[in-house]
Amino acid sequence: EVQLQASGGGLVQAGGSLRLSCAASGFTFDDYVIGWFRQAPGKEREGISCISSSVGSTYYADSVKGRFTISSDNAKNTVYLQMNSLKPEDTAVYYCAAGPDGYPIIATMTYGMHYWGKGTQVTVSS
Repeated sequence: EVQLQASGGGLVQAGGSLRLSCAASGFTFDDYVIGWFRQAPGKEREGISCISSSVGSTYYADSVKGRFTISSDNAKNTVYLQMNSLKPEDTAVYYCAAGPDGYPIIATMTYGMHYWGKGTQVTVSS
């Protein structure tokens, strides 16, 4: 059974930090890219970061570039999203998802994520 379990969300003040984890199981981790998405109330889902652990490539949306860092621990089949300098506009439900590796990472994030986990709430207070 494929599982993607996101955790690490919570309530933090503006300027603070959180680290999200995405634990994957049920598929060959190295064959997939893992992406982080978020959705705020009344807004469309936004793909914010993605990592291909097989080739070491990463993607960041402009909205998080320079503040968020994605990393992967292949031994644990886990991807992390370190979020620093958080802003109230980062408040959202954060989801991780997996899509096949070997394609342009943005295309996979947009069209090709096969597996989705349940989200974790991040709330940033001002």
